[in-house]
Amino acid sequence: MSARRSRSRQAGAARITDEQIDDLMSKLQAILPEARLGRNDRVSAAKVLQETCSYIRSLHREMDDLSERLSELLSTTEMSSAQAAVVRSLLM
Repeated sequence: MSARRSRSRQAGAARITDEQIDDLMSKLQAILPEARLGRNDRVSAAKVLQETCSYIRSLHREMDDLSERLSELLSTTEMSSAQAAVVRSLLM
């Protein structure tokens, strides 16, 4: 078998079908908060991907804010080393 034909078969096996893309878009749309996409039943794939990226960025910002607040709280709170160890283990 030629190298070209072999590559063609490998590429074909790795291709994702339109049905699989639709399924993945539906799953993404389902996990986004409804307010992000509005109440429309059918939303473009581009809109779902844009909103997914925006939502992930907002979750990262929220996580960073919470982490900073927790650090501040831990630095001002007097804890025994045993309590501190428990808190650290919960955060890891």
